Amino acid sequence: MMKEQLKISLAFVGLLVGAGFATGLEVIQYFISFGLNGLWGVLIAGVVMTTAGAVILQLGSYFLAEEHHSVFREVAHPVISRSLDLAVIATLFCVGFVMLAGAGSNLEQQFGLPTWIGSLIMLVLVATTGLLDVDKVSSIISAVTPLLIVAVLTAFVYTLFNLPDGVGRLSELAMQEESPVSPWWLSALNYNGLALILGVSMSLVIGGAHSNLRAAGRGGLIGGVIYTILLAMAAFTLLMNIERVAGDNVPMLSLFESMHPVMAFIMTFIIFLMIYNTAIGMFYALGKRVTAKHPRRYVPVFLGLCAVGYAVSFVGFETLMVYVYPVLGYLGLAMVVLLVGWWAKSRGRFSRESERRSRIRDLAERREDPERDFGIREQSELDAELKGSDIDGDRLEQAVTSEISIKGTALDRASGTERGPGTGQEEDPGVDREG
Repeated sequence: MMKEQLKISLAFVGLLVGAGFATGLEVIQYFISFGLNGLWGVLIAGVVMTTAGAVILQLGSYFLAEEHHSVFREVAHPVISRSLDLAVIATLFCVGFVMLAGAGSNLEQQFGLPTWIGSLIMLVLVATTGLLDVDKVSSIISAVTPLLIVAVLTAFVYTLFNLPDGVGRLSELAMQEESPVSPWWLSALNYNGLALILGVSMSLVIGGAHSNLRAAGRGGLIGGVIYTILLAMAAFTLLMNIERVAGDNVPMLSLFESMHPVMAFIMTFIIFLMIYNTAIGMFYALGKRVTAKHPRRYVPVFLGLCAVGYAVSFVGFETLMVYVYPVLGYLGLAMVVLLVGWWAKSRGRFSRESERRSRIRDLAERREDPERDFGIREQSELDAELKGSDIDGDRLEQAVTSEISIKGTALDRASGTERGPGTGQEEDPGVDREG
Protein backbone atom coordinates (compact mmCIF):
# COMPACT_ATOMS: atom_id res chain seq x y z
CA MET A 1 0.00 0.00 0.00
CA MET A 2 2.92 2.34 0.69
CA LYS A 3 3.97 2.20 -2.96
CA GLU A 4 0.43 3.12 -3.99
CA GLN A 5 0.34 6.03 -1.53
CA LEU A 6 3.70 7.35 -2.75
CA LYS A 7 2.57 7.15 -6.37
CA ILE A 8 -0.60 9.10 -5.53
CA SER A 9 1.34 11.70 -3.52
CA LEU A 10 3.92 12.33 -6.24
CA ALA A 11 1.20 12.68 -8.87
CA PHE A 12 -0.59 15.18 -6.62
CA VAL A 13 2.60 17.18 -6.03
CA GLY A 14 3.34 17.09 -9.75
CA LEU A 15 0.00 18.73 -10.47
CA LEU A 16 0.53 21.45 -7.85
CA VAL A 17 4.15 22.37 -8.51
CA GLY A 18 3.70 23.11 -12.16
CA ALA A 19 5.42 25.58 -14.42
CA GLY A 20 4.84 28.63 -12.20
CA PHE A 21 6.43 26.93 -9.21
CA ALA A 22 9.32 25.55 -11.24
CA THR A 23 10.22 28.97 -12.63
CA GLY A 24 10.09 30.47 -9.13
CA LEU A 25 8.02 33.43 -10.34
CA GLU A 26 4.84 32.48 -8.46
CA VAL A 27 6.81 31.82 -5.27
CA ILE A 28 8.28 35.34 -5.41
CA GLN A 29 4.97 37.01 -6.29
CA TYR A 30 2.79 35.25 -3.71
CA PHE A 31 5.29 34.82 -0.85
CA ILE A 32 8.72 36.44 -1.11
CA SER A 33 7.30 39.82 -2.14
CA PHE A 34 6.24 40.16 1.52
CA GLY A 35 9.77 39.60 2.81
CA LEU A 36 10.17 37.48 5.93
CA ASN A 37 6.40 37.45 6.48
CA GLY A 38 6.16 35.45 3.29
CA LEU A 39 7.78 32.51 5.09
CA TRP A 40 4.83 32.49 7.52
CA GLY A 41 2.62 32.44 4.45
CA VAL A 42 4.41 29.28 3.33
CA LEU A 43 3.41 27.62 6.60
CA ILE A 44 -0.25 28.59 6.15
CA ALA A 45 -0.22 27.40 2.53
CA GLY A 46 1.32 24.09 3.56
CA VAL A 47 -1.32 23.35 6.20
CA VAL A 48 -4.17 24.18 3.82
CA MET A 49 -2.65 22.19 0.95
CA THR A 50 -2.05 19.10 3.10
CA THR A 51 -5.62 19.13 4.40
CA ALA A 52 -7.18 19.86 1.02
CA GLY A 53 -5.01 17.27 -0.73
CA ALA A 54 -6.18 14.47 1.57
CA VAL A 55 -9.81 15.55 1.19
CA ILE A 56 -9.84 15.97 -2.60
CA LEU A 57 -8.07 12.69 -3.34
CA GLN A 58 -10.28 10.80 -0.89
CA LEU A 59 -13.41 12.35 -2.40
CA GLY A 60 -12.26 11.19 -5.82
CA SER A 61 -11.70 7.69 -4.44
CA TYR A 62 -15.04 7.65 -2.59
CA PHE A 63 -17.04 8.48 -5.72
CA LEU A 64 -14.65 6.61 -8.10
CA ALA A 65 -14.60 9.88 -10.03
CA GLU A 66 -13.83 9.91 -13.74
CA GLU A 67 -14.26 13.70 -13.98
CA HIS A 68 -14.80 16.53 -11.50
CA HIS A 69 -18.43 17.49 -12.11
CA SER A 70 -19.75 14.13 -10.89
CA VAL A 71 -18.24 14.97 -7.49
CA PHE A 72 -19.42 18.60 -7.48
CA ARG A 73 -22.99 17.43 -8.15
CA GLU A 74 -22.90 15.20 -5.07
CA VAL A 75 -21.57 17.77 -2.61
CA ALA A 76 -23.19 21.06 -3.64
CA HIS A 77 -26.41 22.70 -4.79
CA PRO A 78 -26.91 22.37 -8.59
CA VAL A 79 -26.34 26.09 -9.16
CA ILE A 80 -23.12 26.09 -7.13
CA SER A 81 -21.84 22.85 -8.65
CA ARG A 82 -22.51 24.13 -12.16
CA SER A 83 -20.74 27.42 -11.41
CA LEU A 84 -17.69 25.60 -10.05
CA ASP A 85 -17.78 23.26 -13.03
CA LEU A 86 -17.69 26.16 -15.49
CA ALA A 87 -14.91 27.87 -13.51
CA VAL A 88 -12.80 24.70 -13.56
CA ILE A 89 -13.43 24.09 -17.28
CA ALA A 90 -12.37 27.67 -18.10
CA THR A 91 -9.32 27.32 -15.85
CA LEU A 92 -8.26 24.04 -17.46
CA PHE A 93 -8.38 25.45 -20.97
CA CYS A 94 -6.83 28.84 -20.17
CA VAL A 95 -3.92 27.36 -18.24
CA GLY A 96 -3.57 24.58 -20.82
CA PHE A 97 -2.93 26.94 -23.72
CA VAL A 98 -0.77 29.21 -21.54
CA MET A 99 1.41 26.15 -20.84
CA LEU A 100 1.79 25.49 -24.56
CA ALA A 101 2.86 29.10 -25.03
CA GLY A 102 5.21 28.86 -22.05
CA ALA A 103 6.92 25.81 -23.53
CA GLY A 104 7.73 27.79 -26.65
CA SER A 105 9.09 30.73 -24.63
CA ASN A 106 11.20 28.42 -22.43
CA LEU A 107 13.06 26.84 -25.37
CA GLU A 108 13.35 30.17 -27.17
CA GLN A 109 15.06 31.78 -24.16
CA GLN A 110 17.63 29.00 -23.78
CA PHE A 111 18.19 27.80 -27.35
CA GLY A 112 16.82 30.55 -29.59
CA LEU A 113 14.21 28.27 -31.18
CA PRO A 114 11.11 29.91 -32.67
CA THR A 115 8.30 29.78 -30.12
CA TRP A 116 6.01 27.76 -32.41
CA ILE A 117 8.52 24.88 -32.44
CA GLY A 118 8.70 24.61 -28.66
CA SER A 119 4.90 24.83 -28.43
CA LEU A 120 4.54 22.18 -31.14
CA ILE A 121 6.89 19.80 -29.33
CA MET A 122 4.81 20.23 -26.19
CA LEU A 123 1.60 19.72 -28.17
CA VAL A 124 2.84 16.39 -29.54
CA LEU A 125 3.93 15.19 -26.09
CA VAL A 126 0.61 16.15 -24.48
CA ALA A 127 -1.51 14.72 -27.31
CA THR A 128 0.37 11.42 -27.21
CA THR A 129 0.22 11.07 -23.44
CA GLY A 130 -3.47 11.94 -23.32
CA LEU A 131 -4.32 8.80 -25.28
CA LEU A 132 -3.19 6.65 -22.35
CA ASP A 133 -5.42 5.58 -19.45
CA VAL A 134 -5.52 7.61 -16.24
CA ASP A 135 -3.25 5.22 -14.33
CA LYS A 136 -0.47 5.61 -16.91
CA VAL A 137 -0.97 9.39 -17.05
CA SER A 138 -0.70 9.70 -13.26
CA SER A 139 2.38 7.44 -13.35
CA ILE A 140 4.06 9.77 -15.86
CA ILE A 141 3.19 12.86 -13.80
CA SER A 142 4.52 11.24 -10.61
CA ALA A 143 7.69 10.08 -12.43
CA VAL A 144 8.54 13.62 -13.59
CA THR A 145 8.01 15.19 -10.15
CA PRO A 146 11.25 13.90 -8.52
CA LEU A 147 13.27 15.93 -11.05
CA LEU A 148 11.90 19.17 -9.60
CA ILE A 149 12.44 17.86 -6.07
CA VAL A 150 16.12 17.27 -6.88
CA ALA A 151 16.43 20.70 -8.52
CA VAL A 152 14.91 22.57 -5.55
CA LEU A 153 17.00 20.53 -3.10
CA THR A 154 20.16 21.31 -5.09
CA ALA A 155 19.44 25.05 -5.08
CA PHE A 156 18.60 24.92 -1.35
CA VAL A 157 21.83 23.14 -0.39
CA TYR A 158 23.87 25.49 -2.62
CA THR A 159 22.27 28.46 -0.84
CA LEU A 160 23.00 27.04 2.62
CA PHE A 161 26.70 26.92 1.73
CA ASN A 162 26.61 30.44 0.26
CA LEU A 163 24.42 32.39 2.68
CA PRO A 164 24.54 36.18 2.14
CA ASP A 165 24.89 38.78 4.90
CA GLY A 166 22.04 40.98 6.10
CA VAL A 167 18.77 39.08 5.91
CA GLY A 168 16.85 42.26 6.83
CA ARG A 169 18.30 44.02 3.80
CA LEU A 170 17.26 41.10 1.57
CA SER A 171 13.75 41.20 3.02
CA GLU A 172 13.45 44.89 2.14
CA LEU A 173 14.70 44.23 -1.39
CA ALA A 174 12.22 41.36 -1.81
CA MET A 175 9.35 43.63 -0.76
CA GLN A 176 9.99 45.75 -3.84
CA GLU A 177 8.58 42.89 -5.93
CA GLU A 178 4.86 43.15 -6.75
CA SER A 179 2.20 40.72 -5.55
CA PRO A 180 -1.26 40.33 -7.13
CA VAL A 181 -2.85 39.90 -3.67
CA SER A 182 -2.21 41.40 -0.23
CA PRO A 183 -1.73 41.16 2.76
CA TRP A 184 0.67 38.23 3.08
CA TRP A 185 -1.75 35.77 4.70
CA LEU A 186 -4.45 36.38 2.08
CA SER A 187 -1.83 36.03 -0.65
CA ALA A 188 -0.87 32.61 0.74
CA LEU A 189 -4.51 31.49 0.84
CA ASN A 190 -5.13 32.83 -2.66
CA TYR A 191 -2.16 30.86 -3.91
CA ASN A 192 -3.69 27.74 -2.33
CA GLY A 193 -6.97 28.40 -4.11
CA LEU A 194 -5.23 28.98 -7.44
CA ALA A 195 -3.12 25.82 -7.20
CA LEU A 196 -6.09 23.69 -6.14
CA ILE A 197 -8.54 24.93 -8.75
CA LEU A 198 -5.84 24.14 -11.32
CA GLY A 199 -5.29 20.66 -9.90
CA VAL A 200 -8.69 19.65 -8.52
CA SER A 201 -10.02 18.06 -11.71
CA MET A 202 -7.04 15.77 -12.32
CA SER A 203 -6.65 15.12 -8.57
CA LEU A 204 -10.23 13.85 -8.37
CA VAL A 205 -9.60 11.65 -11.41
CA ILE A 206 -6.38 10.27 -9.86
CA GLY A 207 -8.23 9.59 -6.60
CA GLY A 208 -11.03 7.97 -8.59
CA ALA A 209 -8.57 5.50 -10.09
CA HIS A 210 -7.95 4.07 -6.58
CA SER A 211 -10.81 2.42 -4.69
CA ASN A 212 -8.79 2.32 -1.47
CA LEU A 213 -9.96 5.34 0.54
CA ARG A 214 -7.14 5.13 3.08
CA ALA A 215 -4.45 5.01 0.40
CA ALA A 216 -5.96 8.00 -1.41
CA GLY A 217 -6.25 10.07 1.78
CA ARG A 218 -2.76 9.23 3.00
CA GLY A 219 -1.39 9.89 -0.48
CA GLY A 220 -2.85 13.38 -0.23
CA LEU A 221 -1.34 13.91 3.23
CA ILE A 222 2.09 12.76 2.08
CA GLY A 223 1.79 14.89 -1.04
CA GLY A 224 0.84 17.92 1.07
CA VAL A 225 3.87 17.46 3.31
CA ILE A 226 6.20 17.07 0.31
CA TYR A 227 4.66 20.18 -1.24
CA THR A 228 5.15 22.18 1.97
CA ILE A 229 8.80 21.18 2.26
CA LEU A 230 9.43 22.02 -1.41
CA LEU A 231 7.67 25.37 -1.11
CA ALA A 232 9.61 26.25 2.05
CA MET A 233 12.95 25.36 0.45
CA ALA A 234 12.11 27.27 -2.74
CA ALA A 235 10.94 30.35 -0.81
CA PHE A 236 14.00 30.41 1.45
CA THR A 237 16.33 29.87 -1.53
CA LEU A 238 14.80 32.68 -3.59
CA LEU A 239 14.74 35.07 -0.62
CA MET A 240 18.43 34.47 0.09
CA ASN A 241 19.24 35.00 -3.60
CA ILE A 242 16.82 37.85 -4.27
CA GLU A 243 19.66 40.16 -5.35
CA ARG A 244 20.46 37.80 -8.23
CA VAL A 245 16.92 37.00 -9.37
CA ALA A 246 14.85 40.15 -8.66
CA GLY A 247 12.86 41.26 -11.69
CA ASP A 248 13.58 38.11 -13.76
CA ASN A 249 10.78 36.23 -15.53
CA VAL A 250 12.38 32.88 -14.71
CA PRO A 251 14.08 33.43 -11.32
CA MET A 252 15.00 29.80 -10.70
CA LEU A 253 16.70 29.52 -14.09
CA SER A 254 18.66 32.72 -13.35
CA LEU A 255 19.77 31.24 -10.03
CA PHE A 256 21.02 28.04 -11.68
CA GLU A 257 22.77 30.13 -14.32
CA SER A 258 24.68 31.91 -11.57
CA MET A 259 25.71 28.52 -10.20
CA HIS A 260 26.97 27.08 -13.52
CA PRO A 261 25.89 27.24 -17.20
CA VAL A 262 25.46 23.45 -17.26
CA MET A 263 23.09 23.68 -14.32
CA ALA A 264 21.02 26.25 -16.23
CA PHE A 265 20.95 23.91 -19.24
CA ILE A 266 19.60 21.08 -17.07
CA MET A 267 17.09 23.36 -15.35
CA THR A 268 15.68 24.39 -18.72
CA PHE A 269 14.59 20.82 -19.37
CA ILE A 270 13.23 20.39 -15.85
CA ILE A 271 11.09 23.51 -16.31
CA PHE A 272 9.98 22.17 -19.70
CA LEU A 273 8.94 18.89 -18.09
CA MET A 274 7.05 20.69 -15.32
CA ILE A 275 5.22 22.68 -18.00
CA TYR A 276 4.42 19.31 -19.58
CA ASN A 277 3.14 18.03 -16.22
CA THR A 278 0.77 20.97 -15.92
CA ALA A 279 -0.35 20.85 -19.56
CA ILE A 280 -1.19 17.15 -19.59
CA GLY A 281 -3.06 17.52 -16.32
CA MET A 282 -5.12 20.36 -17.78
CA PHE A 283 -5.97 18.91 -21.20
CA TYR A 284 -6.53 15.33 -19.98
CA ALA A 285 -8.95 16.43 -17.25
CA LEU A 286 -10.66 18.83 -19.67
CA GLY A 287 -11.13 16.09 -22.26
CA LYS A 288 -12.61 13.74 -19.65
CA ARG A 289 -15.01 16.42 -18.41
CA VAL A 290 -16.23 17.51 -21.84
CA THR A 291 -16.89 13.89 -22.90
CA ALA A 292 -18.31 12.72 -19.55
CA LYS A 293 -21.64 11.75 -21.16
CA HIS A 294 -20.01 10.43 -24.34
CA PRO A 295 -16.74 8.72 -23.25
CA ARG A 296 -16.24 7.11 -26.68
CA ARG A 297 -15.72 10.58 -28.15
CA TYR A 298 -12.81 11.30 -25.82
CA VAL A 299 -9.99 10.78 -28.32
CA PRO A 300 -11.21 13.12 -31.10
CA VAL A 301 -12.43 15.73 -28.58
CA PHE A 302 -9.18 15.62 -26.61
CA LEU A 303 -7.05 15.97 -29.76
CA GLY A 304 -9.32 18.79 -30.97
CA LEU A 305 -8.93 20.66 -27.67
CA CYS A 306 -5.15 20.29 -27.89
CA ALA A 307 -5.17 21.66 -31.44
CA VAL A 308 -7.34 24.65 -30.45
CA GLY A 309 -5.09 25.26 -27.44
CA TYR A 310 -2.05 25.31 -29.73
CA ALA A 311 -3.70 27.84 -32.04
CA VAL A 312 -4.72 30.11 -29.15
CA SER A 313 -1.24 29.86 -27.59
CA PHE A 314 0.06 32.30 -30.24
CA VAL A 315 -2.00 35.09 -28.66
CA GLY A 316 -0.38 36.85 -25.68
CA PHE A 317 -2.34 36.48 -22.47
CA GLU A 318 0.30 37.40 -19.89
CA THR A 319 -1.39 40.65 -18.85
CA LEU A 320 -4.79 38.97 -18.73
CA MET A 321 -3.51 36.25 -16.42
CA VAL A 322 -2.27 38.85 -13.93
CA TYR A 323 -5.92 39.77 -13.34
CA VAL A 324 -7.43 36.31 -13.88
CA TYR A 325 -5.19 34.40 -11.47
CA PRO A 326 -6.34 36.19 -8.28
CA VAL A 327 -10.00 35.66 -9.27
CA LEU A 328 -9.33 31.97 -9.84
CA GLY A 329 -7.60 31.88 -6.46
CA TYR A 330 -10.72 33.16 -4.66
CA LEU A 331 -12.94 30.72 -6.57
CA GLY A 332 -10.53 27.95 -5.59
CA LEU A 333 -10.74 28.95 -1.93
CA ALA A 334 -14.55 28.78 -2.05
CA MET A 335 -14.28 25.34 -3.65
CA VAL A 336 -11.89 24.12 -0.94
CA VAL A 337 -14.22 25.31 1.84
CA LEU A 338 -17.12 23.50 0.16
CA LEU A 339 -15.26 20.21 -0.34
CA VAL A 340 -13.63 20.14 3.09
CA GLY A 341 -16.94 21.04 4.76
CA TRP A 342 -18.82 18.23 3.02
CA TRP A 343 -16.02 15.76 3.79
CA ALA A 344 -16.02 16.72 7.50
CA LYS A 345 -19.80 16.35 7.68
CA SER A 346 -19.62 12.91 6.03
CA ARG A 347 -16.71 11.43 8.01
CA GLY A 348 -18.87 8.58 9.35
CA ARG A 349 -19.86 7.52 5.84
CA PHE A 350 -16.24 7.57 4.72
CA SER A 351 -15.16 5.41 7.66
CA ARG A 352 -17.86 2.81 7.04
CA GLU A 353 -17.25 2.76 3.29
CA SER A 354 -13.49 2.37 3.84
CA GLU A 355 -14.00 -0.69 6.04
CA ARG A 356 -16.51 -2.14 3.58
CA ARG A 357 -14.12 -1.73 0.64
CA SER A 358 -11.31 -3.32 2.62
CA ARG A 359 -13.49 -6.40 3.12
CA ILE A 360 -14.57 -6.38 -0.54
CA ARG A 361 -10.93 -6.30 -1.60
CA ASP A 362 -10.09 -9.23 0.71
CA LEU A 363 -12.95 -11.31 -0.67
CA ALA A 364 -12.14 -10.38 -4.29
CA GLU A 365 -8.47 -11.34 -3.80
CA ARG A 366 -9.59 -14.62 -2.28
CA ARG A 367 -11.85 -15.28 -5.28
CA GLU A 368 -8.99 -14.64 -7.71
CA ASP A 369 -6.52 -16.86 -5.81
CA PRO A 370 -6.80 -20.52 -6.92
CA GLU A 371 -5.06 -21.68 -3.74
CA ARG A 372 -7.74 -20.25 -1.41
CA ASP A 373 -11.29 -21.48 -0.85
CA PHE A 374 -14.07 -19.31 -2.20
CA GLY A 375 -17.54 -20.80 -2.01
CA ILE A 376 -21.19 -19.82 -1.89
CA ARG A 377 -20.89 -18.27 1.56
CA GLU A 378 -18.01 -16.00 0.51
CA GLN A 379 -19.83 -15.03 -2.70
CA SER A 380 -22.96 -14.15 -0.71
CA GLU A 381 -20.91 -11.99 1.64
CA LEU A 382 -19.22 -10.25 -1.29
CA ASP A 383 -22.60 -9.58 -2.94
CA ALA A 384 -23.96 -8.17 0.33
CA GLU A 385 -20.97 -5.87 0.83
CA LEU A 386 -21.20 -4.60 -2.76
CA LYS A 387 -24.94 -3.99 -2.38
CA GLY A 388 -24.34 -2.05 0.86
CA SER A 389 -21.76 0.27 -0.73
CA ASP A 390 -22.55 3.97 -1.07
CA ILE A 391 -21.85 3.78 -4.82
CA ASP A 392 -22.89 1.41 -7.58
CA GLY A 393 -21.80 -2.13 -6.69
CA ASP A 394 -20.98 -3.13 -10.26
CA ARG A 395 -18.66 -0.15 -10.71
CA LEU A 396 -16.96 -0.83 -7.39
CA GLU A 397 -16.48 -4.52 -8.15
CA GLN A 398 -15.03 -3.70 -11.57
CA ALA A 399 -12.63 -1.15 -10.03
CA VAL A 400 -11.43 -3.50 -7.28
CA THR A 401 -11.05 -6.44 -9.67
CA SER A 402 -9.07 -4.26 -12.10
CA GLU A 403 -6.71 -3.12 -9.32
CA ILE A 404 -6.17 -6.70 -8.18
CA SER A 405 -5.47 -7.74 -11.77
CA ILE A 406 -2.90 -4.95 -12.23
CA LYS A 407 -1.25 -5.85 -8.92
CA GLY A 408 -1.18 -9.53 -9.84
CA THR A 409 0.35 -8.79 -13.24
CA ALA A 410 3.09 -6.72 -11.60
CA LEU A 411 3.85 -9.51 -9.12
CA ASP A 412 3.96 -12.07 -11.91
CA ARG A 413 6.37 -9.98 -13.94
CA ALA A 414 8.58 -9.67 -10.89
CA SER A 415 8.56 -13.44 -10.42
CA GLY A 416 8.82 -14.26 -14.13
CA THR A 417 5.39 -15.92 -14.46
CA GLU A 418 2.27 -15.17 -16.48
CA ARG A 419 -1.39 -15.28 -15.55
CA GLY A 420 -4.24 -16.66 -17.50
CA PRO A 421 -6.79 -13.98 -18.43
CA GLY A 422 -9.25 -13.38 -15.61
CA THR A 423 -8.25 -16.46 -13.60
CA GLY A 424 -5.50 -15.18 -11.34
CA GLN A 425 -3.60 -18.39 -12.17
CA GLU A 426 -0.26 -19.10 -13.78
CA GLU A 427 -0.44 -20.41 -17.31
CA ASP A 428 1.22 -23.77 -17.81
CA PRO A 429 1.06 -24.87 -21.47
CA GLY A 430 1.73 -28.41 -20.40
CA VAL A 431 -1.45 -28.75 -18.36
CA ASP A 432 -4.89 -29.29 -19.87
CA ARG A 433 -7.34 -27.26 -17.76
CA GLU A 434 -10.44 -28.58 -19.50
CA GLY A 435 -12.51 -31.31 -17.88
